[in-house]
Amino acid sequence: MASALARGWGEPVLCTDAIPARAQALVAEVGGEVLSSNAALAERADVVFLCHKPEQLEAVAHDVADREEGGAIVSILGGVPLDALRSAYPGQRVTRLMPNVAVEVGRGTICIAAESDPPDGLRALLERAATVVELPEKQMEIATAVMGVGPAYVSLFVEAQVDAAVRLGMPPDLAARLATETAAGTAELLAKRGYDTLAVRRMVTSPGGSTARGLAALEHGGLRAAFQAAAQAVVHGSGK
Repeated sequence: MASALARGWGEPVLCTDAIPARAQALVAEVGGEVLSSNAALAERADVVFLCHKPEQLEAVAHDVADREEGGAIVSILGGVPLDALRSAYPGQRVTRLMPNVAVEVGRGTICIAAESDPPDGLRALLERAATVVELPEKQMEIATAVMGVGPAYVSLFVEAQVDAAVRLGMPPDLAARLATETAAGTAELLAKRGYDTLAVRRMVTSPGGSTARGLAALEHGGLRAAFQAAAQAVVHGSGK
């Protein structure tokens, strides 16, 4: 996700990584510098983005413990609340985000916990790569179940359409192009129509027609129940 954000901004970055070659590859792509330690990065960066594993919170915070008060910490750590971040980084301005990987192409979605204390200019920076939505922190996990994992779900949906078309005799590359462009175009149409999914479905669906038959088959196959189970699994750790 850190790499996706950097590519979306398209500007040089300071970075560290447990796998130096990965950091070097990112810097070679967008510019900037790979630093030798988290402490060295914190000394030079006005805003530090935390993009490590959630269980590494305390270890990474210890690495930058000597940073001057008043600096800014921006976290994209899944499931780590603001209270834990503030405890790990006392005296710092702390912001909690949840982005998705579409930031890489400038069409991402980023949720900001409303109780955050973002540094000046952060929102403008984020909006260069994403639609930014502010919401109460208690809804961040639900948002993750919608937009955080969403690109994987959309990819699976497209993949399933491609597989179905291939079984009916269409070449895979053509099926992939048709399904992907349809998904992209539909997303734009939904945005234009005020995110009214029912209105867009009605534009396509005529009584007794092919779309109606296809939608009925999806409903019969348990599409809505599957998405509900997936949301429960993301938020609560199980499909029940």
